[in-house]
Amino acid sequence: MPDPSPLTIAIVGGVAGGASAATRARRCNEHADIILFEKDAHVSFANCGLPYYIGDEIADRSRLLVATPKLFRDRFNIDVRTRQEVIAIDRDARSIRVCDRETGGEYDQSYDKLILAPGASPIVPPIDVDADNVYTLRNLEDTDLIRSCVDDGKPHHAVVVGAGYIGLEMVEQLVRRGLGVALVELQDQVLPLMDREMAEPLGATLRDHGVSVHLGTGITAIETRNGRAVGVRLSNGQMIETDLVILGIGVRPNSRLASDAGLDTGPTGGIRTDEHMRTSDPDIYAVGDAAEYVYGPTGQPMRVPLAGPANRAGRLAGQHAATGGAPAMAPVMGTAIVRVFDTAAGMTGLTVKHAERLGIEHRSVTIVANSHAGYYPGAKPITLKLVYGPDTGEVLGAQATGEDGVDKRIDVIASAMAFRGTVRDLAGLDLAYAPPFGSAKDPVHMAAFAASNQLDGMADFAPCDTDLAGKQVVDVRTLKEVQSKPLPGVEAQVVHIPLDDLRDRLSELDPARSTVVVCASGLRSYVAARILKQNGFDDVVGLSGGQTMRRRASLQETVS
Repeated sequence: MPDPSPLTIAIVGGVAGGASAATRARRCNEHADIILFEKDAHVSFANCGLPYYIGDEIADRSRLLVATPKLFRDRFNIDVRTRQEVIAIDRDARSIRVCDRETGGEYDQSYDKLILAPGASPIVPPIDVDADNVYTLRNLEDTDLIRSCVDDGKPHHAVVVGAGYIGLEMVEQLVRRGLGVALVELQDQVLPLMDREMAEPLGATLRDHGVSVHLGTGITAIETRNGRAVGVRLSNGQMIETDLVILGIGVRPNSRLASDAGLDTGPTGGIRTDEHMRTSDPDIYAVGDAAEYVYGPTGQPMRVPLAGPANRAGRLAGQHAATGGAPAMAPVMGTAIVRVFDTAAGMTGLTVKHAERLGIEHRSVTIVANSHAGYYPGAKPITLKLVYGPDTGEVLGAQATGEDGVDKRIDVIASAMAFRGTVRDLAGLDLAYAPPFGSAKDPVHMAAFAASNQLDGMADFAPCDTDLAGKQVVDVRTLKEVQSKPLPGVEAQVVHIPLDDLRDRLSELDPARSTVVVCASGLRSYVAARILKQNGFDDVVGLSGGQTMRRRASLQETVS
């Protein structure tokens, strides 16, 4: 017999976390009263697909609607209330105050369990941005406005502020629509979450597609005429004329509802949660962009505003609220990927600069290898950087860029990290191989081999941007390679000895000097370093990623 007083589960916010919580709660408890409050008009939509609809890569707007209120009602018996905003929580009374945004009226709704999925809001710079053609991108309403501006206003020029994931996707899609685009980023690189040299291929791709990239500068003013933006003034004094401005600076958590109710917030500003996504009040849960998760590489709470964790957290919170039990939320690695024209960039876990900022001991290796067997047509180079613990070899993070196969490698490494895998574990993975798909020694293997060699003392590597002044630099590439692509910044002190001649020309080198060996990507320099170390050269390192990565680092410095 059903309980005469069924459980009432109230959910604040839809989209990824809230919608997942609602449907999981229903699947686990057929008799609960489940009410989902969404302050906007759409309860469940693919917010990661919004830029692609603006760019017409997704042509049918309805494809963005993951689930409608009618579907929630008919299939899941969930009471969805759109355009109704929860404005306060009374924890003692176990009730929430709701404002109907259509009528302005307010009412109270009781709950037994409350799940907060209020999301995050776009960061807007502290300047006057009140103009008809200045937009942020958070929901379908924003999307419709931007799409209408592009379709009907026929702008010729756009400025995108912020070179994170949303900013980069918007740049790509606006170029696709035929606009001339300028990208402005306050940091000295695009995609600031990545290490600088790993992000440089994205910058190069943007420039190759005609995008004007402005790094290391912010915006100080938006010039308007008749209520419309006509230009953006940068902190370096430059003025960029424009017909359209997109602000993609980042997001901040909508945690005020929780903090006003006395719920604890964590060190990164999100709502503090436990392993079951419960807040400091055990009857209230928090998921999505406003919540903090355990960050896998550090074990510490961190806000990770990504759709994947939001969906998983919502599912677990919904189950726990509906039944009183659920598996624990797995640590989040921050795995993400972006496509910029023909280049993809993916990452998981710690970068080197993040590890340095947190004071975490680490080592790293960078390799360049083909996406599949080089003898099979269409192979594209992938650059893969692996970050790991210097003593245990535990994988702490990875980054990859390339035209093909980036997602596969990052997903493999993220999976290994979930089980606290080491670089030796990666080296032993049994990965699928056939010439059209990979290589017998996959890029994941190659990076792991290099890291294992470093752990074993077989080889050591210097970062690609290492100061080589005073070092004995040995370039083991062919003469043709050296002449076409000299090593940036150290031409006068480089000793050029092709690898195949090295054993016969050891007398030209000083074994007592600190030696750095360089090739195109790091493979030949490893072989050369092994020859030198076994011939009396004690202080020998290879340049990580070789000339390829050093050139990227120098290019990044130039354009910054």
